[in-house]
Amino acid sequence: MSETGPAGGLGDAASPGTGEVTATVIVNAPAPRVFAAFMNWERQSDWIPFTKVRVVEGDGGEGSLIEAITGVGPAGLRDEMRVVRVDAPYELRVVHCGKVLRGPGSMRCTAMGGDRTQVVMHEWFHLPPGAAGRLAWPVLWPGSKLSLKGALKKFGRLVEEGRLR
Repeated sequence: MSETGPAGGLGDAASPGTGEVTATVIVNAPAPRVFAAFMNWERQSDWIPFTKVRVVEGDGGEGSLIEAITGVGPAGLRDEMRVVRVDAPYELRVVHCGKVLRGPGSMRCTAMGGDRTQVVMHEWFHLPPGAAGRLAWPVLWPGSKLSLKGALKKFGRLVEEGRLR
């Protein structure tokens, strides 16, 4: 499935929100191996804390619906993502299209010398409207940034060790 039209059929979720988070890591492995490891959706549970990831529709490629549930005990947050672009081994684009988490995200792999790969993840989340969103984001952003960076570092270690393919 390709994105068709300005929103790819995903409405406002495909438009960038005002909550923006970026994280970068260098992985000592070639870009095709790094990209393939990232696209192994169910194994994302190995490097994203307290999260279970599964493919709900499709084969994990373009058009697929991915579900990530993050939680501890009975409390959980469900994140639904539609895969809107796969340009292996360089770029993956998703749109978070659930009830709470909404907005586009991307992961880019850039090959570097010596079989090293720079991985950049970028998310643009929609925030609650009005004062609630303006007040919440400065509190939520540091934790979001740290957890994304920590997850990417763990991802890189698992790929380098050959434990994630």
